[in-house]
Amino acid sequence: MSVIAPTADMVGRDVESSRLDAALQRALAGEAGAVLVAGEAGIGKSRLLREFRDRASVDAAVVVGWCLDYAVAPAAYGPLPAILRGLLDMLDDPTALAAGPARGALRLLLPELGGEPVERGETSPEALREAIATLFEAAASARPVVILIEDLHWADDATIAMLSFLLRALADSRILFVITCRVDEVRRGAAVRSFLAESERARLMDRITLQRLGDVEVRALVEALTGPVDDAAFERVRERAEGVPFFIEELSCNALGPLPETLRDVLLSRYDSLGDDARRVVRTASGSDGPIDHELLARLVDLPDDRLDAGIREAVNVAILAVRADDTYDFRHALLREAVHDDLLPGERSRLHRAYAEALEERASGCEGCQESALANHWHQAHDPRRALLAAITAMDRSRRSFAFSTAARFGELALELWDQVADAEDATGIDHVALLGRLGSILRNAGDGERALMVVNIALDEVDRETVDPAVLVRLLRDRGTYLTSLGRPQQIETLQEALTEYETRGVDEPRLHAALLVLLGARYMIVGRFDDAIRLADEAFRLAEAAGDDASVSVAANLRGNSRVHLGDLESGFADFRTAWAHAVNVDAQLRYRVNYSDALYNLGRYSAAVQLAEGGVDDARRFGIERTSGSILTQNRAEPLLELGQIARVEQLLAKDLTFRTHRVFRAYTTATRVRALAWRGRFGEADAIMEEWRPRMHQIAEVERQVRYSLWRTEISLALCRGDAEGAVSVLTQMLDDTGPALGQRARVLLDGGWVVGMLRAEGRESDAAALAGRVRSAWDQIPPALHPAGWDTLLEGLLCASPEALRAGIATADSGEMPVVFRVVLRCELARTLVSDGDRADRVEASALLVEAGALAAEYEHAGLQRDVAALAEATGATSQATEGVASLTARENQVFSLIAEGLSNRQIGERLFISVKTVSVHVSAVLRKLGVATRNEAAARYRSEVDALSR
Repeated sequence: MSVIAPTADMVGRDVESSRLDAALQRALAGEAGAVLVAGEAGIGKSRLLREFRDRASVDAAVVVGWCLDYAVAPAAYGPLPAILRGLLDMLDDPTALAAGPARGALRLLLPELGGEPVERGETSPEALREAIATLFEAAASARPVVILIEDLHWADDATIAMLSFLLRALADSRILFVITCRVDEVRRGAAVRSFLAESERARLMDRITLQRLGDVEVRALVEALTGPVDDAAFERVRERAEGVPFFIEELSCNALGPLPETLRDVLLSRYDSLGDDARRVVRTASGSDGPIDHELLARLVDLPDDRLDAGIREAVNVAILAVRADDTYDFRHALLREAVHDDLLPGERSRLHRAYAEALEERASGCEGCQESALANHWHQAHDPRRALLAAITAMDRSRRSFAFSTAARFGELALELWDQVADAEDATGIDHVALLGRLGSILRNAGDGERALMVVNIALDEVDRETVDPAVLVRLLRDRGTYLTSLGRPQQIETLQEALTEYETRGVDEPRLHAALLVLLGARYMIVGRFDDAIRLADEAFRLAEAAGDDASVSVAANLRGNSRVHLGDLESGFADFRTAWAHAVNVDAQLRYRVNYSDALYNLGRYSAAVQLAEGGVDDARRFGIERTSGSILTQNRAEPLLELGQIARVEQLLAKDLTFRTHRVFRAYTTATRVRALAWRGRFGEADAIMEEWRPRMHQIAEVERQVRYSLWRTEISLALCRGDAEGAVSVLTQMLDDTGPALGQRARVLLDGGWVVGMLRAEGRESDAAALAGRVRSAWDQIPPALHPAGWDTLLEGLLCASPEALRAGIATADSGEMPVVFRVVLRCELARTLVSDGDRADRVEASALLVEAGALAAEYEHAGLQRDVAALAEATGATSQATEGVASLTARENQVFSLIAEGLSNRQIGERLFISVKTVSVHVSAVLRKLGVATRNEAAARYRSEVDALSR
């Protein structure tokens, strides 16, 4: 039983909440309205209203009424007594004087008003309607009123008639009706359905339909309920709950276990109310794990046509079954099917599935389609392991060929479970147990379940006799083990692949493509740990083998590995040539995706962000089409998110990472995307969430970093980003020092961490720690100089020198560079703050004018990029110096360069002289002068000079 659901934040209803808020604003302005919130049971209608009620109660009186179902018949005027009492309490009118002359009629609904019971002859329906409408109008004249009515699908005809009258009678009152209804449960011809249709047709009511949550929202809700959740648990909740918030809340406590009893009781309550024939139909349908056509259902239910139709209609009317567009039947919720199926007795269940299996096999013999997936399930449930095994292996292979790896994995694991129950399994299936294990391991890895893939291949290796087994089989198993260890970021990757290569070379295996693949896999591991020369050597050998064998795909992968390694060494010309070769030979999707992953990563490390994003995006559709969005698709998400974050596109980054969390991917890929997710959270200033994720992932990242050096750099970068965004100079220094002290191989990611090191130096300087700043600046500069010049992204030397040197000239050059090209956008803000601080502390009064403009620009940029930490830092610096508050509106609008031109105009310099002073062309000076005059609202240079002197005088005061 869930005890935490009521405390979870509402997820995925922002648009619907905004529409309700807009309707409220119209009501507050005097425009009465009504909104229908429609949706199936458990979709979140009541939760949406509860949140809305809290907001609406600030500006309006909110009263609530409920339509009640007493099984036999709905309650007469169900919601009205509670609503009327609420309005009378609001008006402090215990005798209902506000209801006017007909107020006596209210005693029909509110006997506590006193007096003798009202006789029907003493009043009329018209009097009751008039009294209620008058009371509503009186309440609305005192204060805007929101009427919330829950569960209209249970309303009686009298309630519907009253609502229909009120929506028309109160059109000029400050009243908003918000009504919830399970529209799918309202029967054709019922008064509720007619009322809804007429109200919408007459434009008396707007409809908001709540849809099921998407995968991103499901993940967000599960994590709001339970905290971080592993991929397996999320996947199970997603499949079972089908986006229904109530089901998600109930299942999140025990995602992998049986249905909670409370949820089972809720689900079966409708089923228990059905007649015998309808229950028979529903029980039979529960045996199918998907939609079922009428012919099959009729055969299995075995009822006369009229009783069958009546049973189906009854199940549809109470929203247990639904008729799909293709004229098949299906359960409205998979959990409802699960609950009904679990309620069957063991014998019932076995006989039902045997009947399904026999019917489907008969169809298959008549060439009516392939049903291996369904047959595997039905024969398994019917306790016929031999037939279930044959169907499971066929279903596994068919799903694998269509790139449905998650489905293939389920059938492969079923086949593995059944294998020992079938005496002649090998003869029956045509494969041996080791071959099944090897095939299943590959499928599990492609489905994103690296742990189980590794377990399966280890079982296979334990099972084979290494002396007698076919050497090629052993080599492939060792290759697979090394690959799965890599996906998990586990130790022994290199050693396992070296063992596979040794077995290949010493046991007489003659498969050039397998040989080339082993060389590339081992070379890739060498590259990841920084052994670039070894990686290039193996890539060369693999390239020659693949070229000789005419294997274009392997040629591509080998060239890709060699190019990436050469780029890391600073040989960009040769590396890029290798990448061009890799693309030219990329004849299959695997080679193409490898090219996109590695080349986009190389471009990112070189600061070529837009090109990196464009290249990675080109592979996403391919990854989705070929069923590997969870694997290669996940790392392509990382290769888009990182450069987009550098470009300041935080909203797009968050969207990408949220979607990635809905996939079950390799552990090492998740480590990379998690690091970027933490940086995005730090960017937003959401440190509580970032810290919680790091607490969970830091030990895993350290473990992976032992065998994947890129993760070490990713971890350093993430820890420094957290500290910088917090304004924690000491924490940033500690992490930066760890990297500077590290003696391992330097990778391409080093340059970006050192650029952040310049920011750290500036933080120390801002705290007055000049000696510490100078010492750290020296270490950062030395480390920067050790990076091959070709690996210095364009313009970064200028950015870093500005931060390390901190002279006005160097900082101005840094700002000019940051404002051009594709620089990490945070440095547009950081450099401006550094220059403003330098000018205020060391400069004269004129410099303070420039500092003011710099901080105005910095604040605007930080707000544009939605960077919480930089917005805080700019505000703090402005408050400490008073710079921005001293500048008038016109001067504050000038850019930093325009401020420089402004001050030189005041000195009486010509355009040519200004250009010589600032090292810019006369034409560019002319553009800046025109901008200065326009922004200041002056016509001449003399007026501008006078304005400058007045600004300086203001600062001196």
